[in-house]
Amino acid sequence: MNLKDLKIIVTGGAQGMGAYFAKALHAAGAKVAAGDVNEEALKQLPSGIFTRKLDVSKEEDCSSFVSWAFDQMGGLNGLVNNAGILRDGLLVKKDKTTGAVSKLTLDQWNAVIGVNLTGATLMVRETVAKMVEKEQRPGVVVNMSSVARHGNRGQSNYVSAKAALASNTVTWAREFASFGIRVGAIAPGMIETPMTQGMNQKARDALVAAIPVGRIGVPEDIWVAVKFILECDYFNGRVIDVDGGLVM
Repeated sequence: MNLKDLKIIVTGGAQGMGAYFAKALHAAGAKVAAGDVNEEALKQLPSGIFTRKLDVSKEEDCSSFVSWAFDQMGGLNGLVNNAGILRDGLLVKKDKTTGAVSKLTLDQWNAVIGVNLTGATLMVRETVAKMVEKEQRPGVVVNMSSVARHGNRGQSNYVSAKAALASNTVTWAREFASFGIRVGAIAPGMIETPMTQGMNQKARDALVAAIPVGRIGVPEDIWVAVKFILECDYFNGRVIDVDGGLVM
């Protein structure tokens, strides 16, 4: 698919990788509708990008955003499903000094699942339903999974969401093939974004030391993979790891 032909939604589009994707797509000639809970950050995107507040964990937000985006762009044939949050914590932890036992809270679990899995699923459902209803062909969905889907200490909630999203990428690719809609996913490793900048420095340093290419990734590294999936009409139902060799 030619990027100039895209009328595409980018979730989590106000900052980090999402903002980079929205700007790159816009610069390539695509029509872009970016959604995010951070309305102030959305205002910093180029004026040609359509923007609106979007909380993907809310069903009505997803439905109304997709309808709005379709009207603003005069069509819809793509989704970069990027919105995500972290609420890290060990499932069970014992304090070495006091012996006190703490647990990952249900709120921590529900917040991450609500955005990273339920929200991502809702956006795919609503976007594809609109494409099918309006006979928008061809179509493409890019899900943002993570190499954490293989398992990562202190991220039970995040791992569960990203592993499920990778599996659903295959499921949806099979389900939507008859509509002329492809579904692919990218699994980034550690990428320099506002979300990862909030990591504990000791954990961050240890993770960087384990990356064979010797550095943290940047949004441009992931954009290259996004662009490939959007443009390669023969790519479908697979997850691309872009992690500097972290999980080799």
